[in-house]
Amino acid sequence: MEFVQPIRDRKQLEAMKRYLKGSSLRDYCLFVLGINSGLRVSDLLNLTIADVVDEQGKLRDRITLREKKTGKAKDFPLSDSAKKAISEYLKQRGEYAANEPLFPSRKGGAPLTRQHAYRILNEAARAVGIKEQIGTHTLRKTFGYHAYQSGVDISRLQKLLNHSAPSVTLAYIGITQEELDEVYLNLNL
Repeated sequence: MEFVQPIRDRKQLEAMKRYLKGSSLRDYCLFVLGINSGLRVSDLLNLTIADVVDEQGKLRDRITLREKKTGKAKDFPLSDSAKKAISEYLKQRGEYAANEPLFPSRKGGAPLTRQHAYRILNEAARAVGIKEQIGTHTLRKTFGYHAYQSGVDISRLQKLLNHSAPSVTLAYIGITQEELDEVYLNLNL
């Protein structure tokens, strides 16, 4: 498995969103939900309509699931941008049943595969000029990186990502020594 990076540049994130929205609302929704939830791609791809829409057909405020990798329960609120992406996508999708995959493959009723998600993300990244290694894990790493950059405490982020130590989280989200050095260089008390 290749080592992938988060998408650090917000302009590149916006370019990815525009590209994906122009090609497929399903793929756009997958990307937006991925970068706003920190879910592993296996959990993203296993989401069903019932995970995001209640019995009355209204968009849920939270997603509750059991993580495939860890078996732990995860419950988190949907951000406004994630809600908007899901809403646009489901409106365009039309009729659906509660037990259907949120991100179905175009071939039958099965969910998108990890490999197909990888191809979607890589095609979009190359189309917008991203040269770094991109993969399905980029979504989760991008969530972590931008949460950290916005001031989320590393121990909170460690808990959100289910990591064993803050050092693991820092390495995971791609915080470089250069970025850590900036703290010393810019503090100047």
